[in-house]
Amino acid sequence: MRILLISDIHANFPALQAVEQFFHRHQFDYIINCGDSVVYAPFPNETLQWLINKKTISILGNTDKKVIKLLKGSTFEKPSDPEKRIMYSWTAENLTSGCSSFLQSLKKKTIVTLNSSANTNTNFSAIGVYHGSPARNHEFLFKSTENSRFQQLAEMTQCSIVVCGHSHSPFYKLIDTTHFINPGSIGRMFDSDPRASCATIKIEGSKVVVNHYRIHYNVQETIDAIKRLGLPKIYGVMYRTGRKIN
Repeated sequence: MRILLISDIHANFPALQAVEQFFHRHQFDYIINCGDSVVYAPFPNETLQWLINKKTISILGNTDKKVIKLLKGSTFEKPSDPEKRIMYSWTAENLTSGCSSFLQSLKKKTIVTLNSSANTNTNFSAIGVYHGSPARNHEFLFKSTENSRFQQLAEMTQCSIVVCGHSHSPFYKLIDTTHFINPGSIGRMFDSDPRASCATIKIEGSKVVVNHYRIHYNVQETIDAIKRLGLPKIYGVMYRTGRKIN
């Protein structure tokens, strides 16, 4: 069984396209997306339509939830930064009805029950999918997070594979019998490497093999779209440098 793990696309469709092209010869039983699919890059409809077309198993992230608030006519206090608020409001205003409906249909977390037809050679039956962690949607987990915290989180779920995002920090940790995997961010990395980040899982019997990837994409395409649409230039700098700027 092979599974593609993606997260934190942040509407950076050129990066998502590069990931698709990188794996174009591979067949995956599932594509799992840990949320924050929109905001900060200017391709929300293209990104969400891709998730729909690929029948991706997706959940909500914190940026997605704020956009939904705007779609429902509500407002939010944070972020207070005016440039961030522009990106949220622009996203909500430009979503198509179909993409808006899809985004609003997503849940905060999900359990993926592995298909029996694809599950003939694995001892694993389910994967827990969270944006932050099994405890909190907005919890930041890193490779450096204490093992004791991962042990606490393992006790909160019956899934022996836990996939999460939010920290934009790729890692894989085996804590006792629980596998914790963060694929990193496809569209908005913070480690000064602008390449898209993702991961794959290969499951054979009781064996889990996790691989992380960094994939080049046409960063200039994203920067040019930001400029063309009159969106805050700071995000062009962010994508060029692969750093969190605001």
